Amino acid sequence: MATFRTWKKWLLLLLVIVVGYVGVVYRSIVRQSSRDESRPADAIVVFGAAEYVGRPSPVFRARLDHAAALYHLGLAPIVITTGGAGADPKFSEGEVGSEYLQSISIPDDHLIAETQSVDTAESARRVSTIMHANRMNTCLAVSDAYHIFRIKHMLAREGITAYGSPRPNSKPQSFSKRNEAVFHEIASYTLWLLRLS
Repeated sequence: MATFRTWKKWLLLLLVIVVGYVGVVYRSIVRQSSRDESRPADAIVVFGAAEYVGRPSPVFRARLDHAAALYHLGLAPIVITTGGAGADPKFSEGEVGSEYLQSISIPDDHLIAETQSVDTAESARRVSTIMHANRMNTCLAVSDAYHIFRIKHMLAREGITAYGSPRPNSKPQSFSKRNEAVFHEIASYTLWLLRLS
């Protein structure tokens, strides 16, 4: 009987810790999503999204357009696009993003394409390698609003100071979709933390 009570107490404590952790991370993701920290930096980093036969998806195009606007404001001299081949082996997200930015008046020598990463964590690692090799330490991270919290932590681990600049109107309209997006980020962030241990 005493053993059952002890286990019950431990399970209750574990539940309190998990709920507390989820609550703190949820709040942090939502708070970060409402901030635009745009400021001068060494580079603008656009995190990849789907591409369709060499063309950016609407979500990816919106991220790229936002990055181009930041570039034309003079906030950074270099734009780095990220993302590997995904489902289409003929094109990578990084390459498609770079070509799209060239088509809207960003010179080729102001663009760097990271074309090998398969997820956000690998994008952060590869971007940090590129940035360190070019003596860059700060970036404006462009992605969807709820993605920025995780990106900033991943880049910070790699020694890069990232400021979030989410693409406009990137939060889902409905409450349920917003919650779904945030809980997806909590799960992805937690799995990344666990892989570090």
